[in-house]
Amino acid sequence: MVDILKILAALAAGYLLGSLNTGVIVGRLYGKDIRSLGSKSAGLTNTLRVLGKPAAVLVLAGDVLKGIVACLIGLRLGVYVQSGEATDCVSLLAAGAGAVIGHNWPVYFGFKGGKGALTAVAVLFMFDWTMALICLGLFVTIVASTRYVSLGTISAAILFMVISFVPVFGHGLYFYAFTFLMALIIIFKHRENIRRLLSGTENKLAF
Repeated sequence: MVDILKILAALAAGYLLGSLNTGVIVGRLYGKDIRSLGSKSAGLTNTLRVLGKPAAVLVLAGDVLKGIVACLIGLRLGVYVQSGEATDCVSLLAAGAGAVIGHNWPVYFGFKGGKGALTAVAVLFMFDWTMALICLGLFVTIVASTRYVSLGTISAAILFMVISFVPVFGHGLYFYAFTFLMALIIIFKHRENIRRLLSGTENKLAF
């Protein structure tokens, strides 16, 4: 019972931290609602396009920081569960999932937020930095070659889910469920981008 309460506490803490949507906050500092401009997403890419590099740097730092802090809370609660030969920190998984969900559907801003990719990357590095580097490598390669940030993000999310099943990484059932949930959320939030990619109307990143 105590462990269940700790897991719920980790999920709630992660969600409340994730709901501090940096894109919305920075946009308000600039006197704008980022959710009504550009792609209408409260995330890094739209902030860069609409508000410029200084604002994007603030969003980058904020989105990464809240993912890290949420995971540290999950680690501190320390609920570990064994699945087969693998042992996963379930409170860490719950806090990380909460941070991404909060970023996408923030309680403080009418449940209208970003797409969760940047916070998810920070969370992934807290779980398994090797997997994170592999996924980040694919993301950079795709964005550099196509200039489609959305395509790179979706591909990295799918790769993250796929390689989580590779035995060498030593994760179990709870981690598999987490990766599936994260990939599903990111793909769902990018559904409009997928439509534009298929129709050839998706915006490209200008380097």
